[in-house]
Amino acid sequence: MIGRTGFGSSGKHISLLANHFKVSVKNPDEIFYQYSVSISSEDNRAIESKGLGRKIIDKLYQTYSSELSGKRFAYDGEKSLYTVGPLPRNKYEFMVVLEDSFAKRGSPSHDGILSESGKRSKRSFQEKTYKVEISYAAKIPLKSVSLALQGAETEKLQDAIRVLDIILRQQAAQRGCLLVRQSFFLDDSRNFTDVGGGVTGCRGFHSSFRPTHGGLSLNMDVSTTMILTPGPVIDFLKSNQNARDARSIDWIKAKKMLKNMRINTRHSNREFKITGMSEKPCNQQLFPLRVKKDDGTYEDQAINITVFDYFTKHRNIELTYSVYIPCIDVGKPKKPSYLPVELCSLVSLQRYTKALSTLQRASLVEKSRQKPQEKMRVISDAMKNYNYDDDPLLASCGISIEKQYTQVDGRVLEAPKLKVGNGEEFSPRNGRWNFNNKKVFTPTKIEKWAVVNFSAKCDASHLSRELINCGRNKGIFIDRPFSLMEEDQHNRRSGPVIRVEKMFDQILAKLPGAPEFLLCILPERKNSDLYGPWKKKCLSDYGVPTQCMCPVKITDQYLTNVLLKINSKLGGINSLLAIEQPSRIPLINDTPTMIVGIDVSHGSPGRSDIPSIAAVVGSHSWPLISRYKASVRTQSSKVEMIEGLFKPQADGTDDGIMSELLVEFYQTSNHRKPTQIIVFRDGVSESQFNQVLNIELDQMIKAYQHLGEVDVPKFTVIVAQKNHHTKLFQASGPENVPAGTVVDSKVVHPRNYDFYMCAQSGMIGTSRPAHYHVLLDEIGFSPDNLQNLILTLSYVYQRSSAATSIVAPISYAHLAAQQMGQFLKFEDLSENTYGKDSLTSVGTMPVPELPKLHEDVQGSMFFC
Repeated sequence: MIGRTGFGSSGKHISLLANHFKVSVKNPDEIFYQYSVSISSEDNRAIESKGLGRKIIDKLYQTYSSELSGKRFAYDGEKSLYTVGPLPRNKYEFMVVLEDSFAKRGSPSHDGILSESGKRSKRSFQEKTYKVEISYAAKIPLKSVSLALQGAETEKLQDAIRVLDIILRQQAAQRGCLLVRQSFFLDDSRNFTDVGGGVTGCRGFHSSFRPTHGGLSLNMDVSTTMILTPGPVIDFLKSNQNARDARSIDWIKAKKMLKNMRINTRHSNREFKITGMSEKPCNQQLFPLRVKKDDGTYEDQAINITVFDYFTKHRNIELTYSVYIPCIDVGKPKKPSYLPVELCSLVSLQRYTKALSTLQRASLVEKSRQKPQEKMRVISDAMKNYNYDDDPLLASCGISIEKQYTQVDGRVLEAPKLKVGNGEEFSPRNGRWNFNNKKVFTPTKIEKWAVVNFSAKCDASHLSRELINCGRNKGIFIDRPFSLMEEDQHNRRSGPVIRVEKMFDQILAKLPGAPEFLLCILPERKNSDLYGPWKKKCLSDYGVPTQCMCPVKITDQYLTNVLLKINSKLGGINSLLAIEQPSRIPLINDTPTMIVGIDVSHGSPGRSDIPSIAAVVGSHSWPLISRYKASVRTQSSKVEMIEGLFKPQADGTDDGIMSELLVEFYQTSNHRKPTQIIVFRDGVSESQFNQVLNIELDQMIKAYQHLGEVDVPKFTVIVAQKNHHTKLFQASGPENVPAGTVVDSKVVHPRNYDFYMCAQSGMIGTSRPAHYHVLLDEIGFSPDNLQNLILTLSYVYQRSSAATSIVAPISYAHLAAQQMGQFLKFEDLSENTYGKDSLTSVGTMPVPELPKLHEDVQGSMFFC
């Protein structure tokens, strides 16, 4: 990581507020003492549950406070606790007793849980004893924070910040919040937003301490996590499966979905974890019941009784729809315990970690967006309500937190001029422009093409006529389509791959040769299962550029957006930066420069069997910086560093990504090799910055040298982050900050080279700036030149007529990974596709490779 080289000065000054709250430290010489914690039960089994761990440590503090000199703890819920100043001794062993309500072993318990042994008994309280061992581990001086704020590099900075964050987390845990990393969520229905499918968005807060150029600050932001919709289990299942009633539920799916969820019972108000479901319905599932005699003893012989009869006859609980459906099992594998579904409700604040569907995501975005003023009010209220200053651990360090937003000086950079057809130049206004009465810069001519219609609702003939007319207005000449192919309605019941195959049979039979372009009308607007097989067939098997669409309403704006994509895919250019031709881009116009965008997309959360997809785009046709080629590969699941940038083969060749992009640059740039490479890397955290330099940059240099080059190009490496919690607000006025706003002081890192930029104007909700970190700058940009280059790279995105929130090369890499990831629906791979074990451990089995793009589309912007 390089240090900051200076501050930018260009642009119009603007007064801003940031959601950072100044932290004062009156006792900077205090030292945190870290202690290792080991908790085990009476039978020496380690306790892994964070919730139970916190209860045990709380009880330990209540019981043994005097032996610990009344020292307060900050416990991380796992293996460490921290104190301000040392404990009297370096090593302790305590026995902690917790009262645990439980049901004695027996058949149906007092709580009405049915187990397959004999007796019934009332709930009782059992004391459980745990052994807690505490031993000294390390000292963490609070002074390392103030040293870092003065610009010194200190090893212990992150450790000290982590202790402060653990104190905040402990506060939230004591209030009964759900903790997700540095965010916390209260059980309050006012913060819940139903997004469908049994899933609810839960609004909470992110809070973390940040060392900044303006001093230590608390970064407070609104945060959202997904939880299972609390309430009756049957309501959850109906919503999750979109079922009309209990009888319509697929119970095999339900069993898989419900496993490990926590429930509360209506009749006894106890909490359990679901371990499975009964094989038979409630009125057929038998268990042995030992009947109590008048003298209080039990019959020797148990009688078999159904779960339904037990609850209705022995417990006098009326059951309605549970009669014909399976029971919930909360027992152990060899000792099931059954509960009728209608007596069970899902406990609140249980995280839902699967990927959201497109509809759920759209619903969440729509319902959870907040205007800048509303977001500011919600954060201000949280700062007042949570009384961080009252925390005894923070108080003992002399830490106090201001309640006012940090005032920040920002600058609004001037948008670059753009050039379109007929030599017209114009300046975008607040990050936007339109193509009304404008023609594209370099139009394509589409002569041999066809329309393929999978939708029964869309009139393909009318659509193609409107597209041709709109194209003429934009300067794109489109001939009449060679053919309009409607899907045979009998094929609609087939699977997506077969439907695509049959449509291609029709194309091959009707067209005299390969078309230049295929327009595909899909039946569903979002997540059509035809999309992946169709793209694979066109781009991999036949090398035909294709555009998919599903128009709800055919408007001029909609058709213009579609035409911008088509023109880019077929080699046209919609708009150029005015400084690209003739080239007047500082530090790039005189020296062959390649711009690279890198993104890695991972499978759904919790799916370690799905490979990750690495996409890298590289600019070509220097001195242009608007044209890109993509190279996409699969790699080991959840691996963030790219494995295939340099891939030497046994025959001496390099089959890596970088070699492919370097050759393309050379062939399209008058046989000039790049002597400068600017790398934009998306999606890595601060802890991985060194890996980007040590692993990925190293591979790029090796790929360049492998092509026979001795002189290595100069590199500038920049990480772009969208996933952070700093928000910027206008100090005067309710609107979002204007497009082109940049901040490189006060809330940035005290030493490292970073800045925030809002390249686009937020039309709805609150803008989130991109956070750029410069890891290396061998090219030697001034702060103004670099910030202006990054802004201009947000205006070269060919798919739309608006600036992008993050530089276009990263947006393109993201699109390429997304689109080629659809080629193989990894979620649907069966065991016999890649061998029996491949789905349980992609890391140990060969990772399935993506089909290669056809050579006719390899160099195209197919991802647009």
